[in-house]
Amino acid sequence: MNFIELDEIDTPATAKALDALTKADIATLLFRRMGINKRESRELVEAFFEEIRQELLAGRDVKISGFGNFEVRHKTPRPGRNPRTGELVPIAARTIVSFHPSLKLKAQVSSQQAVTDFLI
Repeated sequence: MNFIELDEIDTPATAKALDALTKADIATLLFRRMGINKRESRELVEAFFEEIRQELLAGRDVKISGFGNFEVRHKTPRPGRNPRTGELVPIAARTIVSFHPSLKLKAQVSSQQAVTDFLI
């Protein structure tokens, strides 16, 4: 398993937030690891996420083996309550996207967390 090394990511966006991987970071990694030029790597990342976006907008689930599932869910209207006043407030029906990590990803994150906890 190849993990992303911090020295592989040196985009300005990462300098601001080391705890988040951005699309620009992914494009940079593709450029460095796969040898495709920067423009093509940016276009590839954009095309990948656009395809996922279009599938979700069409109401279809997206399943990425070894990573997880993006599921489109339709929530029905329900009564809610304003916590400050106690007033009943209707919550409208809506469509949401939820992500469920695969068992493989969960296990990897869990084992990585165990290593981090041990080192602290």
